[in-house]
Amino acid sequence: MKLKVVVHEAEEGGYWAEVPAIPGCATEGDTFEELLANLYEAIEGCLSVDVQPIQVGDRTRLLEIAV
Repeated sequence: MKLKVVVHEAEEGGYWAEVPAIPGCATEGDTFEELLANLYEAIEGCLSVDVQPIQVGDRTRLLEIAV
């Protein structure tokens, strides 16, 4: 799996990054190498969250929208 990551230089030094494909998945590091290590851990943690399936009945509509 390949994911795009947006890396920012932090004003106080170091770096922080976010993964746009996984809302809320972000991390930081004092060095770029530390940031990369933290990214793997953050992505693994975000993807391992157990999400309960939605129960869809006959009168239920399931939509996907972009905002």
